[in-house]
Amino acid sequence: MTGAGMMDCKRALEETDSDLEKAVDYLRTAGIAKAEQKASRDTTEGVVASYIHPGSKLGVLLEVKCETDFVAKTDSFKQFVKDITMHIAAAAPMVVHRDEMPQAIMDHEKQIYLEQARQTGKPENILEKIVDGRLNKFLAENVLLEQAFVKDPEKTIGGYLNETVAGLGENIAIARFTRFQLGETDPAGSDAD
Repeated sequence: MTGAGMMDCKRALEETDSDLEKAVDYLRTAGIAKAEQKASRDTTEGVVASYIHPGSKLGVLLEVKCETDFVAKTDSFKQFVKDITMHIAAAAPMVVHRDEMPQAIMDHEKQIYLEQARQTGKPENILEKIVDGRLNKFLAENVLLEQAFVKDPEKTIGGYLNETVAGLGENIAIARFTRFQLGETDPAGSDAD
């Protein structure tokens, strides 16, 4: 039901006095904690995958790293990579991580949001909070790991990554991607690596 190992499920049921819902929550929390612990481990294996949308006018190249060649060959890892390439094709993120967003784009967006906020007539001390909120929304819509997963909008790509790390038992990192659309230039100014 959760994809966790039998002993982990047994421990979760023991910890929650056999309450199934609480046990599932316990496993989810533990899985995220395990994924965060694994995040510091080196990823020297992995794949470069591609996706070409029917009609050949849209394509994605994606590099996903993992710790071992063994995991890179598993069906779960391959499915994760396929899902991410298709998500990138559909959702058009600009970068993988928030800190990769070019400062010029952030400055431009901030100016637009500040001007919009001023037009509301709200006091200056409130404007900064409005701008910060809109910048965070912009990042959530354009940073791959923060985007809602197109196949399951209840979770983010970062959440899906953490679930996959917990399920496979080793660190996985989305290293970089490039999305090509016929006649379109890259809005971030370069590939997103």
